[in-house]
Amino acid sequence: MTFSLVARCAETGMFGVAISSSSPAVAARCSFARAGVGAVASQNVTDPSLGPLALDLMEQGMSAAEAVAEVQRRGRFIEYRQVLAVDKRGGTAIHSGPNSLGIWTQAEGQDVASGGNLLANDGVCQAIVDGFAASTGHLGDRLIAAMRAGLAAGGEAGPVHSAGMKIVDKVSWPVADLRCDWSEGCPIENIAMAWDIYKPQLDAYVQRALDPREAPSYGVPGDE
Repeated sequence: MTFSLVARCAETGMFGVAISSSSPAVAARCSFARAGVGAVASQNVTDPSLGPLALDLMEQGMSAAEAVAEVQRRGRFIEYRQVLAVDKRGGTAIHSGPNSLGIWTQAEGQDVASGGNLLANDGVCQAIVDGFAASTGHLGDRLIAAMRAGLAAGGEAGPVHSAGMKIVDKVSWPVADLRCDWSEGCPIENIAMAWDIYKPQLDAYVQRALDPREAPSYGVPGDE
């Protein structure tokens, strides 16, 4: 009931996660990223503690493969979980437990990994990886392109209702954290629309946090 990708921008070092599901508020439970460290998706009968665990392990120096192997060792009921990770070198790793739901699959490439369960077919995750590899531009643009590619390849076996996209860069908080917690329409397109609005303002929001004296106009009454 979920398909996702974790990815790294080789040019900027940004990390991102994009995810969609038939379940509500999927991004609140399943997407994790840490600047300078990596990105993780923890899904399928979700244990949200596995995301921070994998990031902690990578921050301590483990590769994505080593971190996922340690998550497999430490995790409870790991046979029900899917965990995807990308590290600061662009290495990736995926665990998909044998009790993952329905048609489940996974795919990897340099700087990107995708996993899914309860899918329409077993080509969805490879389509996501291929969509990311074929895309250009800002990491957010590429995450959206990859999710659209997965949806076009069939997506979930049923309709998706929630989606999210998280991006981290050089600061300790996400520079973008966009969510659609429920929609009867297409939550991926809702995220794409939000990204189109947010993207031109992203740098300004970071600057306001770092030094508001150098920030651009807020565009509100009384602002000079």
